[in-house]
Amino acid sequence: MGRISFSCLFPASWHFSLSPQVLPRLLVPSLRQLLLIGLLLCLIGLLYLLLVTGKGHASWIREENHFHRHLARVTDVDATDTSNPNLNYGLVVDCGSSGSRVFVYCWPRHNGNPHELLDIRQMRDQNRKPVVMKIKPGISELAKTPDKASDYIYPLLSFAAQHIPKNKHQETPLYILCTAGMRILPESQQEALLEDLRTDIPVHFNFLFSDSHVEVISGKQEGVYAWIGINFVLGRFNHVHNKEGEAVVEVHVPGSDQQEALVRKRTAGVLDMGGVSTQIAYEVPKTVSFASPQQEEVAKNLLAEFNLGCDAHRTDHVYRVYVSTFLGFGGNAARQRYEESLIKNTATRNKLLGQHIGETAESPLLDPCLPADLQDEIGPSTQKLYLRGTGDFDQCRQILQPFLNRTNETQTSLSGIYQPAIDFSNSQFYGFSEFYYCTEDVLRMGGDYNATKYAQAAKSYCATQWKTLKERFDSGLYASHADLHRLKYQCFKSAWMFEVLHSGFSFPTNYKNLKTALLVYDKEVQWTLGAILYRTRYLPLRDIQQESLKGIHSHWRHSFSFVNNHYLFLACFFIVLLSIMLYLLRLRRIHRRTAQRCTPSSVPWLEKGLGSPTLPINL
Repeated sequence: MGRISFSCLFPASWHFSLSPQVLPRLLVPSLRQLLLIGLLLCLIGLLYLLLVTGKGHASWIREENHFHRHLARVTDVDATDTSNPNLNYGLVVDCGSSGSRVFVYCWPRHNGNPHELLDIRQMRDQNRKPVVMKIKPGISELAKTPDKASDYIYPLLSFAAQHIPKNKHQETPLYILCTAGMRILPESQQEALLEDLRTDIPVHFNFLFSDSHVEVISGKQEGVYAWIGINFVLGRFNHVHNKEGEAVVEVHVPGSDQQEALVRKRTAGVLDMGGVSTQIAYEVPKTVSFASPQQEEVAKNLLAEFNLGCDAHRTDHVYRVYVSTFLGFGGNAARQRYEESLIKNTATRNKLLGQHIGETAESPLLDPCLPADLQDEIGPSTQKLYLRGTGDFDQCRQILQPFLNRTNETQTSLSGIYQPAIDFSNSQFYGFSEFYYCTEDVLRMGGDYNATKYAQAAKSYCATQWKTLKERFDSGLYASHADLHRLKYQCFKSAWMFEVLHSGFSFPTNYKNLKTALLVYDKEVQWTLGAILYRTRYLPLRDIQQESLKGIHSHWRHSFSFVNNHYLFLACFFIVLLSIMLYLLRLRRIHRRTAQRCTPSSVPWLEKGLGSPTLPINL
């Protein structure tokens, strides 16, 4: 009876015995020691629950959401599943100067997190093509017959209605937003066209449509929407799931009483040079100061402050964005201004000096902004001017500087327009349209912009003989969409883009964070995406309320599904702990009973010729 055997918790092959003499004191602890050990192990378990389970839960959710965000970019090109009852839809009609287009967007139910925006994507048909339709001419052509406005737009809405499930029409918001073409019309003609749309559309279509859903938007609004759309696609509004090493910026939230700056993802600025105008838009994270009251008044029309979030009291998505559009500073408009200047100045000089430069092909005016030996003629037939290119990039840049209309005032850009300071050490910009065409179509340098390499490539192109450039073009060495017009005016546009960027907007020549692009994640981002993001920003409130109610009833189910592995581990841990404690208690009782029954002349010990051991009775 003095020997204790271990066999209940181990395999049969592990069976062994210990005599009470060598039995460690720890295997027969007191009740106080058992309680102390149990308490210590419970604390370790709780610490694990707090540190590992809690952290794991949060990180698991972050990783899953981050994964789904990136997966969305991949699956964004798949056909939209219109049978999914949880999908919502929205329509934006862009009524431009040359035509109107309807864009159909869709998004799943909001996830209930008030810090996140709706995950809006462009709808795609069964052939995985974006659901878009365009008609010509622009709606402004109907200025004298405004009663035909609804008939004009009917084909667009009918097309969209066919792609959206009928049971979803009533909850699908429709926005009709008119841009440049309508802005130039008198206000009375604008209102007549809009009124016809407001009256007739609800009669023929069951979309969610109110009087405020149709309007003429300003250039500032259009620029803000474009900025929102590009930053949304880039993921810059997703502040919940910041990746390590991702660029951040300190923001003084407009209209907020909080003293500390908010640290969040850095947004991207936008540069866009079209044929007629150039536009710049970027976030102004810090509170701005003004050189004069007049400058402050001008700035009010160029700075937009808005909240993209669904909760007006939260500041996560409050932004202050500078937007300015410069008419006449697009690539083609600048060339036209330049040519008009050449015609006027040459005529004046010829008259004063009695010369005939540029009047015939035999005595052309030398133009440093055209490729070497390219012959061109400009102006009306009554005042035609003959040109021959000399291809001098640096001289061309110098000649173009006066066309920027710069002033000596501080914090100004093109035409002396106010421009808040840009933190070039912590910023990023994307250049679209002419910024991309100038760097990629001929020079094949699209992407990361390097001013030094770009200037060298442009200088080399300008100095190349026109005959050689044409041979390269015929051999297909340039981009597929580059044409002879691009070849002729690439030298001029390269110099103009360089001057607008560095002399106009004051970007340093060593700036490394400009990317020229045609697409963002292989998609053409329209300002209409930004428009629907902004105009549907309060829709998540409905889903958040539903998620909150659902969460009260089924929180335990979601929690179990998120961390069941950790809870299972803890359950096993405590079961094993309880088994060990019960077994130790059983050992203690057996040992006490044995100690009480044993005598100095115990027979088993005598039979083996051993001295009777003295069993310890102090437990």
